Amino acid sequence: MITTTSETDRYRTLFSNGRHSGYSDTSPDKGGGNQGLRPHELLEAALGCCMNMHLRMYADNHGIALGEVTTTVTIDRSDPARAVFDYSIHFSQKLPPELDSKLRQIALTCPVHGTLSRQIVMRQGAG
Repeated sequence: MITTTSETDRYRTLFSNGRHSGYSDTSPDKGGGNQGLRPHELLEAALGCCMNMHLRMYADNHGIALGEVTTTVTIDRSDPARAVFDYSIHFSQKLPPELDSKLRQIALTCPVHGTLSRQIVMRQGAG
């Protein structure tokens, strides 16, 4: 569970899971102070981090020396009817083509991708 609390700076918001915390804000052109990740960047980070960790866990479990993995995620919201998550994956070391292809498919099985691929329903809780 994430709890968010407004800060004294105009739109800066503290978020926390009770153990770790960070800040979100919006850009100056929207009235913010640019003192944290924008909300859509947090969504991009969730997918990118999950893909990255999922690949490294798979490699660890299968004895694959993977090296450094870099994932990049951008949300294209130009179509009001849908959001497109553009992503790229970079491996620091050259992998055999079959393994490279397999790992790119494995990335799409990460839990956050699974969640974002479902129908999303917003439900307001009490209080």
